[in-house]
Parts: sequence; C-alpha cells; structure tokens
Amino acid sequence: MENGSTNIVWHHATVTRSRRENLNGHKSTILWFTGLSGAGKSTLAHAVEERLYQLKCRTFVLDGDNVRQGLCGDLGFSHEDRQENIRRIAEVAKLMLEAGTITLTAFISPFRAERQYARNLVPHGDFIEIYCNCDLSVCEQRDVKGLYKKARQGDIKLFTGISSPYEAPEKPDLIVDTGIYELEMCVDQVMSMLEQRGVIAPAKREL
Repeated sequence: MENGSTNIVWHHATVTRSRRENLNGHKSTILWFTGLSGAGKSTLAHAVEERLYQLKCRTFVLDGDNVRQGLCGDLGFSHEDRQENIRRIAEVAKLMLEAGTITLTAFISPFRAERQYARNLVPHGDFIEIYCNCDLSVCEQRDVKGLYKKARQGDIKLFTGISSPYEAPEKPDLIVDTGIYELEMCVDQVMSMLEQRGVIAPAKREL
C-alpha cells in the first residue's frame, strides 16, 4: 500500500534489531496463528507466550478481540474493513519484529492474500504461519461466544465459515490440529518448531 505522504523518510536507529536480539538472548519472529473462530488460536498463542515467558523471552500477543477495542476500533467486518484490520496488524507486527520481540498474532485472517501481504512485509523466514486446524463442527460445539449460533440464525452477517469463506493455508509453516490434540501437545509442536528455526536455543527448554 502506498504512503499518502512524500515528505517522510525512514530513520535508521543506532540500536538495531540484531543488537536487541543479542540483548534478549533470542531471535525475533512473527508467529501468525490463523484458523476459524473457536479453533483455539488465542488459547494456543497465549499458552505459547507463557512457555516462552518462563524461558525469559521477550514476547507479546496481538489478539483479535483486544486489537479491535483500540487500534482497529473504528473498523467493522466488511471485506474492506477486514483487509484493513489485517494490514494494520501486519504493520504493527513488523515494528515489533524490529523491536526484537517474538510477536504472536491470533486472528482468523481468513484470506490468503492478506496473510501473504503480512508475510511479504518482513524478511524471508521471519513470518511463521501456523494453521490451527479444527473442523467447523468442533468449532461450533465450542462456540464459547455464541457467535456460530447467531450466524446460523442470520443475526451476524459475513461470518467466517458460515456466510463468508475461510481460505485455509496451502503451505503453512506449521499445522497444529487443535481440534484433536490437547493444548500442551500443541504448545510443544510450536516450541519444537521455534527450536528448529533457531529462534530459541534448545537448551532453554530444559531450564
């Protein structure tokens, strides 16, 4: 997306991302959790953050509901507003990547194009797409917010999985079957991948 102003330049700080990473003792990255409503994105993201916090990692979760109360509080749920919602989150996640933080985002982010936009914002390998795979029937059974029921009744328009499509990732970096496995097993999968990617040191899990 083009910037509306031509009178701005990017200021290069003396405290760089690599220096922040060295200070933190781990690399920064973006963990982008995607999946249907009720698939367990927020639950998994916060559980992973807790595990990383115990390892003294610098982390932050950008949660869909929380962000819509502030940064994206002016947006609705039209296709255009959903695009803008993800664009803003992607830009924030990019800044937090530069801050040396392991940033975890928990959004339905239903469209492949928007997720690809977020991936393209950062260097190759810094965007890790994690697909929380969960059958629609299981998500509806959970339905902790009662949203599926309202969508089925027609009270919520353009609801992902019911009246609006969800485009599952074709080649996610990790698939976590949140509809089948227990939370701790799902967390273990994410942590193992972070070790394999060199984001955190394997020895850290033994502390």
